[in-house]
Amino acid sequence: MGALARYPIAMAPGMGLNAYFTYTVVKQMGVPWQAALGAVFLSGVAFLVLTAAGVRQLIISTIPFELYAAVAAGVGLFIALIGFRNSGIIVPSAATTVTLGNLREPATALAVFGLLLMAALLAWRVRAAMLIGILATTGLGLVTGVARFAPQAYRLSDLAATAGKLDLRAAARLGFLEIVFVFLFIDLFDNIGTLVAVGKRAGLFDHANRIPRVNRILFADATATIVGSVAGTSTVVSYIESAAGVAAGGRTGVTAIVTGGLFFLALFVAPAVGAIPAAATAPALIVVGSLMMQVVVEIDWRDPEVSVPAFLTMMTIPLTYSIANGLAFGFCAFTLLKVARGKFAQVHWFVYVLTALFIGRFLYLAG
Repeated sequence: MGALARYPIAMAPGMGLNAYFTYTVVKQMGVPWQAALGAVFLSGVAFLVLTAAGVRQLIISTIPFELYAAVAAGVGLFIALIGFRNSGIIVPSAATTVTLGNLREPATALAVFGLLLMAALLAWRVRAAMLIGILATTGLGLVTGVARFAPQAYRLSDLAATAGKLDLRAAARLGFLEIVFVFLFIDLFDNIGTLVAVGKRAGLFDHANRIPRVNRILFADATATIVGSVAGTSTVVSYIESAAGVAAGGRTGVTAIVTGGLFFLALFVAPAVGAIPAAATAPALIVVGSLMMQVVVEIDWRDPEVSVPAFLTMMTIPLTYSIANGLAFGFCAFTLLKVARGKFAQVHWFVYVLTALFIGRFLYLAG
């Protein structure tokens, strides 16, 4: 991604897709994990074919530009929600879905400290505000005993337990096509949503609302999924935390290259990296989410044809925990409102196709 596409977009196994991989495909459906890895490989190949055929590029080009800012803001809310949850500031509630956590809990209090520190450093225009905040919060956590450095037995050879173990023959059976399609569908729109959100935050769009070198970006994430499945992990995606690097000033592929290099080094120092508690990283996600909200001023809130699809996109991304669902709601609302107003010609024909697919997906999930 960094060398070929030259974009500040880092890649890693998608958190929504690895949950689907583990809990739905392997545990609930009883599919061997080797076959599930094979399904990930096949979805990556399908990605590559769709990219070569220009289908993914067509999807990106037909996303209504009115939804660009909404996707970016929705992803910002999503990132912030993850941060609030990981910090313990927001916790689940049977009565109200979510509620305020116990701020006197040591880990939560540490996260609040980290949040205030990062916000103060940002207010003072300190460029390394988030990195300093994470390190300072980790240090305080170690001193106070909230975070503990407890090295575990670790060998690089452990990676061989899953590397190269995918079962393509089992994944190619007819019954696995549904699994492959779900991997493909979710990854497709999660990746597109992340690309739009990070691109918007980094100012990567040109004057015509197009992303330069988009083909290279799409080829990079398609091949990453294939390589990831061979290495033994679930679907690799362009992940939303890339916005943290962009917020810190990353604008070129060097950002992604350095991130990948640091991930590689982390293989050798995994116990030390594991000492950084969620209470130190969660505040950074909240801060990044706040920075991504500045794009909402680009939405014409006076026009319901724009504001309603934009609002649905923004809210359903965090509330359904899925960028793909947010895009689906936004697409459907945008198309149906245009049709209701008799503005059929203002909607690209491929948007109609995507809207039909999204509606079909909602009906399938409901069944």
